[in-house]
Amino acid sequence: MRQTISATRAVYAAAPVAAVALAHIGPAATWLPGLRRRRFPGLAGQGSPGHVALTFDDGPDPVSTPRFLDVLDVLGVRATFFVLGENAVRHPVVARELVRRGHELAVHGWTHDRPWWPSPARDARELPRAAQVVREVAGVRPLWYRPPYGILTSGRWAAARRAGLRPVLWTAWGKDWRHDATPASVRATVAADLRGGGTVLLHDTDHASAPGSWRAALGALPDIVRDCREAGLTVGPLGEHGTGHGTRHRTVGTSVAPDTALSGWTVRSAPFRSPAPG
Repeated sequence: MRQTISATRAVYAAAPVAAVALAHIGPAATWLPGLRRRRFPGLAGQGSPGHVALTFDDGPDPVSTPRFLDVLDVLGVRATFFVLGENAVRHPVVARELVRRGHELAVHGWTHDRPWWPSPARDARELPRAAQVVREVAGVRPLWYRPPYGILTSGRWAAARRAGLRPVLWTAWGKDWRHDATPASVRATVAADLRGGGTVLLHDTDHASAPGSWRAALGALPDIVRDCREAGLTVGPLGEHGTGHGTRHRTVGTSVAPDTALSGWTVRSAPFRSPAPG
């Protein structure tokens, strides 16, 4: 009898904790591709049927990102780059170069952390902080938000809304974060889910991926764009994708010195690496 009573009390004690955890992680079910395409097409990045949105995560990176910019210039394509606040602080020159070349900056968070445990206070603090850094470094107001790993918790939903950011995930990805990724595998993986109106996820850095994996995405990029064009699809940033928020992000004033990180902001000494996407 005593064991039964103790077990019952344990269940009741755990119930509030479980409820809080479920409320926190429940919205993350939108990570499932089929679910979000059917029930949340805007969140999935579904746009105009004749257009494909090209997006990159995790930068900017002074080694790899400029190489993507050069290839995109040759291809005549503009894209949306979801940057991390800590990387924008480290590399403000690269962030500004993205905008100078006509690309769209969006927010990927402050760090590439794991969102499994409820931390609404951290979300409320760090997401606006990342948006502010984008404004100050690059002189533009970001419009879009993609959470690391595509895990959109309730805290991140609320923080994005307060920061004036619209969450958007993807409909096709290249799995270019893997250690065994190749240009051919990235192209084939994107092509398997690529449709008109879709949003493609790639990475312009290995900040949270297998070292050197960005080379596979870079090598696949010309063929991915060619595949889209041969299918009669145009390729561009989310701002031209027909998902709302207008066609251009708003320019604001900036006074950041060209070769230094922002004073007053701190970053981690080493990047977090994971074999997972986003």
